[in-house]
Amino acid sequence: MPKLAPEDIIIRPILSEKSWREMEAGKYTFEVHPDATKPEIREAVEELFKVKVEKVWTMYRRGKPRRTRLDRRHGRTKAGKAGDSKACSRPQNRYRGVIAHGATKNLKPVTPGQRHAVLPDFSELTTDEPEKSLVVWLKPHAGRNNQGRITVRHRGGGHKRLYRLIDFYREKKGVPAKVVSIEYDPNRSAWISLLHYADGEKRYILSPVELKVGDTVVAGEDVEPKPGNALPLKKIPSGTLVHNVEFYPGSGGKIARAAGTAAQVLSKEEDRVILRLPSGEIRAFHPDCMATVGQVSNPDHKNVKYGKAGRRRNKGWRPAVRGTAMGADDHPHGGGEGRTGEGHPPKTPWGKPARGVPTRKRKPSDKLIIQPRKRRK
Repeated sequence: MPKLAPEDIIIRPILSEKSWREMEAGKYTFEVHPDATKPEIREAVEELFKVKVEKVWTMYRRGKPRRTRLDRRHGRTKAGKAGDSKACSRPQNRYRGVIAHGATKNLKPVTPGQRHAVLPDFSELTTDEPEKSLVVWLKPHAGRNNQGRITVRHRGGGHKRLYRLIDFYREKKGVPAKVVSIEYDPNRSAWISLLHYADGEKRYILSPVELKVGDTVVAGEDVEPKPGNALPLKKIPSGTLVHNVEFYPGSGGKIARAAGTAAQVLSKEEDRVILRLPSGEIRAFHPDCMATVGQVSNPDHKNVKYGKAGRRRNKGWRPAVRGTAMGADDHPHGGGEGRTGEGHPPKTPWGKPARGVPTRKRKPSDKLIIQPRKRRK
């Protein structure tokens, strides 16, 4: 069979309510030639629309069976049996879904827990085995402190974990490092990158969005401000997105470390640098504070939906019981006949105001806050 031209492969786009929603997530649906293969569809879409296709999947959609006036009344097809696939007189249409962007996947709803689940597709990861010299055993504490008392409720169980030792300080300055792999870390929402330094040392860092395997990164004052490189804030141009920002010089990165987060350098002065933090707060920092250029990887983490309670249990979270479902001895909201509300301003289990009351204490560093974060009304 002769090779199909791109114009013959892509017949028309499929416009429906579902495909329109998928389009907002970077997924596009087309009707294609029945004999076209996935590689041919990938090449056709990339050539016609000048985009980078990450994934292609297919489905067959059968045409509706034709019915006569008598068939409509009795719900029968021409073959005599309702729903008989052999009675389908219309041709089969082949539909292909194309993901042009995004890093999540929807599962085929074989089970109820998969119907509404939206999970990361891990397409950016290059290995599933960590570097043995950079992992330590993480003892589970189930929310208990050193006295055995519960300080964090609803924790316990979950899968065993190994803690990856992450370099938040980036104090190895002037030594170039090559990105060997991008890996999953069960202890955080972002991906991590394994670096092999020129002197033979290995370290993990938080992986920025644009960092790829084979890239070279370096930390120092006079390095290029590109994703993965770490510089003092005074050396980073205004408007640049940064992450892993230090509160004080030498304290190690503390700010903008979660998946998809980034702070933005707004302006630079002689004695301070102004940043907009992910929360919306505008804050001043010392010019010598280190920061890594770029946005943290896995920005689609905010779109993940577990889909079932068991997946959250695997993460180490136990069920949370509402206060109104408890008894009067167990919670201020408990007790009463039948389903009742809180009955008074909401309280914590220990009788403190739960919502709408400031709980932050004043600190000397509050003077560095130029504009506080935006609060919910």
